[in-house]
Amino acid sequence: MALPLLPGFSRRRNIGGEKFHRSQHCGYSNNVPVLFEDKRGIGGELLPGQTLKPTNSVFPEATGSDAPAWIAFDKQALNFDAYFEEEVTEKNQELYRIRHCKIYFYLEDDTIQVTEPVVKNSGINQGTIVRRHQIPLPPPHEDQSYTIHHFNINTEVTFYGRKYKIIDCDLYTKNFLRKIGIRVNPPASRPDDPYTTERQKRHLASTNPLHPYERFDTLKQFLEFDGQVLGFSCVWHDPESRLSGPRELVLRYYLADDTIDIREILPVNSGRDTVPYFLRRDKLPKSAPAPLYHPGTITNHTLLNVLGRSERNKGWYLRDILQTGAVHREFYKDNDLKIGAVINVWGRQILICDCDEFTKEHYRRKYGIVDFTPVQYKTPPPPEPERTLPPYNGFGSEEDSLSSCRGLVIKPAHKDYRKFLVKDRYGMDSNILRYGAKLITDSPIDKDRKFIISYFLRDDSILVFEYAERNSGIPGGKFLERGCIKKPGQELFKSEPSEYYKARDLFVGARVCFHGHNFLLVDADEYTFNYMEKNANEFPMSDISVVLNKLKNMTASHAKEIRKTFATTDPEHTNVIGYDTFRNWIVSVAGRAFSEHEIMTLGRHYGMRDDSQTDLHLLLSVAQEKLKKNTFENFEQLTTVFMYNDREKCGLLPYETCRTICKSFKLPLTDDLLETLLTRFEDNQKQVDYRKFVHVLNWRENQVRAFKEVKEPPKREDIWNQLPRSPPVTGIKYPCLLDDLFGKEE
Repeated sequence: MALPLLPGFSRRRNIGGEKFHRSQHCGYSNNVPVLFEDKRGIGGELLPGQTLKPTNSVFPEATGSDAPAWIAFDKQALNFDAYFEEEVTEKNQELYRIRHCKIYFYLEDDTIQVTEPVVKNSGINQGTIVRRHQIPLPPPHEDQSYTIHHFNINTEVTFYGRKYKIIDCDLYTKNFLRKIGIRVNPPASRPDDPYTTERQKRHLASTNPLHPYERFDTLKQFLEFDGQVLGFSCVWHDPESRLSGPRELVLRYYLADDTIDIREILPVNSGRDTVPYFLRRDKLPKSAPAPLYHPGTITNHTLLNVLGRSERNKGWYLRDILQTGAVHREFYKDNDLKIGAVINVWGRQILICDCDEFTKEHYRRKYGIVDFTPVQYKTPPPPEPERTLPPYNGFGSEEDSLSSCRGLVIKPAHKDYRKFLVKDRYGMDSNILRYGAKLITDSPIDKDRKFIISYFLRDDSILVFEYAERNSGIPGGKFLERGCIKKPGQELFKSEPSEYYKARDLFVGARVCFHGHNFLLVDADEYTFNYMEKNANEFPMSDISVVLNKLKNMTASHAKEIRKTFATTDPEHTNVIGYDTFRNWIVSVAGRAFSEHEIMTLGRHYGMRDDSQTDLHLLLSVAQEKLKKNTFENFEQLTTVFMYNDREKCGLLPYETCRTICKSFKLPLTDDLLETLLTRFEDNQKQVDYRKFVHVLNWRENQVRAFKEVKEPPKREDIWNQLPRSPPVTGIKYPCLLDDLFGKEE
């Protein structure tokens, strides 16, 4: 059997059989290759008498890119309402039929689909009438296909000999036709099918029942309220029960079908049997007690009379439309269930005392009830007697002794594991506060002893370590074992738990007593200051707003004198004074009302930091060592990216840009080390010299020797023997302090 030729293909005989190949006549339509197209004459002009046959829809050009039709019109179709007449020759009841259908025109490839909506019990095969494909025009133009220009309202189209009358279209189709320049005709009327009209008048009317139809439809209620349950707390005073107290019940009302079930709340060791339900789920009648009816009395329909004789199980029945003898029973509804109402549950009087929040919202929305005061059915329980704990006997710890008094089985004291997990060491965050301290004593030997007090936030324990100095006669090392320390001045044998030192009790300038040894806290490390400032709500000594308000209340009436004092101290008008001068002024104004920690808080806030304390040689040594261990050698690529982001080619980039680029290259440096190094190469405008930064990191070309020299720290006798040392600031910017205290000077 020979295969039909496809458009644009020709068939050639070959020794090995038949072979298809594409014709050379091809072209492009809307930037999409097509199999063939009509060519113009020589030079691109039409020959005399030549006309071009359009093979696809032509849309007006628009601004923007010329996208192919299968992209521009993807999933876009025009929807037309149409009908066609079908002759009926084999039936006398109808001569023709009117069949309504939908015509879909797909813009991407000019394909057409015709579908007919399915009508129930029509007896006709409905659905897709014409499958989606390009439909040719009727003869004599069958070599062309339908395009968008052949469609309009109130027109006819012929598909394979069948005429379709287009009567209307949707809004999208109307707008699209208007945009491409087609004048849309007004919609036409839709004719009715004569047989369908006649059938509705006679046949359907004849099927109406002679008796009225009673419909009991509960599907709407079920779909609307399925899963919605009202909950009530109830009590029942059982007169026959010898046990004291009412019986507590939980009543649930199901809005889907107006049914009720009741469960009983049995207390422990009540002596009653545990049953699943106090009342199984069903409609609850209001009558008490409910009468007993004979079988067949309660039915959905009632019969008024029986006519004729019953022959062969046939008879004639007349339904009672008024339902004269029907039994009407009343059941409890949601409007009968209110707080304080008494309902009859098969002879038991149950009092509704309270309801849940969903039930309250239901009654507010449906019935407008706003008062939901619960009914008190229980006498308030007597207050629990105050438990008197015996005093501590001195054996073991106070926590262990207290646990032995709370139960027969002795359990270890409960620890705060949540605090332990949150405040435990994590990465570089140690959660340990360290203070420098000295002994408060008159002994000339003990005055020079130096201590470090470590406070562990995870369990509030304290560890005291002593520096070892040469030729002092004191070995140093661990001075006090780690543990929780009680505050002095508390009674030993008492019932109340003792009070221990907490983190808020330790600050610079505080005096503490650890097991009879009096310490003065004279210093703290940088981590401790930063932690206390971040958690200022727990440490008021580090809260700058609290300290500033305290100083403002003391100096509010001496604003002019204080400004003159600072102006005299700064004759060169540098707006900066030394920290010692600033501290002496605070002491002269406030006296002992300010602690050393509060003075340091002000100094750290208004001071100018001295970043030269960290040795750059040490930082570069550590950085190159980490780069070498991780075999990082992409310094040329790093410089290239820096130069690409430097639009002005000045060799400088903002700090944040440099930090982002370094993060993108995944430099094996910690965040603190990277930020410190970038800060060292900043200028006054926060611009980083990236060439110098990359040059010092390049361990191949500019290797820095490993840092082995340990510099002896400078001796600061004032740290231990005199006043606490000042924070690492070079000066105090006093104009900002004065503006915050007294406002800006006019």
